Amino acid sequence: MKLLTNTILCGALALSAGAGAAQERVMIGEPSWPGAKIMANLIGQVIEGRLGGEVGYAPGANAVIFEAMDGGRGDIDVHPDVWLPNQSSFTDKFVDEAGTVALSDGSYEGRAGFCVPNYMVENHNINSVFDLATPEGQALFDSDGDGTGEIWVGASGWASTNIHLVKVRDYGIETFLEPTTEDEAVFYARLKDAIAAEEGVVFYCYKPHYVHALYPVTILEEPEYDAASYTIKTPDEDANWFENSSIMTGDEVKTVHVAHSISLEERNPAAASFLSAIDMSSDELSKLTFEVVVQGNEIEDVVTAWIDANGDVVDGWLGLN
Repeated sequence: MKLLTNTILCGALALSAGAGAAQERVMIGEPSWPGAKIMANLIGQVIEGRLGGEVGYAPGANAVIFEAMDGGRGDIDVHPDVWLPNQSSFTDKFVDEAGTVALSDGSYEGRAGFCVPNYMVENHNINSVFDLATPEGQALFDSDGDGTGEIWVGASGWASTNIHLVKVRDYGIETFLEPTTEDEAVFYARLKDAIAAEEGVVFYCYKPHYVHALYPVTILEEPEYDAASYTIKTPDEDANWFENSSIMTGDEVKTVHVAHSISLEERNPAAASFLSAIDMSSDELSKLTFEVVVQGNEIEDVVTAWIDANGDVVDGWLGLN
């Protein structure tokens, strides 16, 4: 009887500990771009709905999220959309050197560059980034009539924005077009008006992104990626990052991962295991982004529908098939 009682007690304690671990709150970082918000919600819904856990969301820039994951206190446990090599300064520091952050085994592919509406290609022969660095380009992309064109290089705080600021300088575009860094929502409101009027507009773009489904746009040609001609410093590693950076080629194709704090592997091992295995599709994420941004559906509803329709995929992330 004593042995049976001890066995029952141990089993109850194990179940209690397991339930406590499953309910350990996971704080998910939420960067500003739509794909990251969707991935954050997708991760949160799987943890809550399939693992029985609790989640919270913490908006923040890349540096803030990585610093919090490094701290390992649960302030922020997850970065849902780590673009490499754009954010390699953070992964070099916290994944490779400190070993406090881990990346998912799976990833999706991303591309980045500058886009123009197709009518700029068809009507004005704007095919390459070097077609922007001309007096003709200056006139075509001058939206306010001040004699200087404009080129949107991304929002403040994005790692890609600094990269494309350097490109605008080193491709010679800066002589003719002024780089701007409005918030994405502000710029896309302006983009809508410009395309409706078939005005000249050129902007930082990437895939996956809803803009490719929303408008007929073309990614401009750039020289093929060459590591020897691509040096980018970041503000956190070099106070003179802009002066000490040099880029004369296009970006290499990106890989996009989910990152999590190593401390989560002890605080919520089920969530950490799932985060390590997640492997989203670029095409699927583009569809979700289109549904949210273009069609105006709520992120939570779109993600819920996707999870319901893709149970086998989610089961794979959870190691159930």
